[in-house]
Amino acid sequence: MAGEALTPTTYIQHHLQNLTSPVGDGGGFWTIHVDTIVTAVLLGLLMVFAFWLATRKATSGVPGKWQAFVEICLEFVDRQAKDTYHGKSKLVTPIAITIFFWILLMNTVKMIPADFIAIPLGWVGIHYWKPVPTADVNATLGMSISVLFLMFFFALKSKGIVGFVKEFLTAPFGKWMMPFNLILNIVEWLSKPISLAMRLFGNMFGGEIVFLLIWVLGGAGFFGALAGGTFGLGWMLFHLLVIPLQAFIFMMLSIVYLSLSEDSH
Repeated sequence: MAGEALTPTTYIQHHLQNLTSPVGDGGGFWTIHVDTIVTAVLLGLLMVFAFWLATRKATSGVPGKWQAFVEICLEFVDRQAKDTYHGKSKLVTPIAITIFFWILLMNTVKMIPADFIAIPLGWVGIHYWKPVPTADVNATLGMSISVLFLMFFFALKSKGIVGFVKEFLTAPFGKWMMPFNLILNIVEWLSKPISLAMRLFGNMFGGEIVFLLIWVLGGAGFFGALAGGTFGLGWMLFHLLVIPLQAFIFMMLSIVYLSLSEDSH
């Protein structure tokens, strides 16, 4: 859309368009959202690098500022995971840490004005780039499906294949209601990752649209700029709460689901 005059509608649509790379001839389901994948991977690497910096010169004495900050964050997540999960798996805390800090970083990209990313990329010929991975339902569904696989892993490890299949077919109404048990359990297991994905996506995508609407308002003369600045500041301050809260909710619900998957019904 280089060189075209953008209306408010096309401006918003432009910033909500993913940079895609179709795999195969048809695209569609097999279309890869390049911006989502690249941004998510880079932020994941940034998270790992930041934690590595804290551990590289870790000391048992008086810690440095960055080490102290990382230790406080990790202790907070570790405490929440242990209070929520009632099993004995040592994987839960690393899973919780990965989920919380990775989603937190991806959500935080929302605080960067869209044009601060789009304009420099346009100079090198990239005209579409949706910067917030969690505002892409494909990313949130991918993370929630990973949680679903972890739920199956924890359930099978706790109950065994026979015990898991037996419970899946007989709970909660007994063996004579096997078809109804099967339908109910399939719905229950699938609803958990879907609700995880939709909650995070809905909050981040909705917030992205509001930010773009405020940005458009800011271009409508002096009073528009004044109103845009005021509303933008208020919405930004509100999102300083929403960004970590959504990461925390996704993490806590994931740990709850892992714990429930090990419980017998």
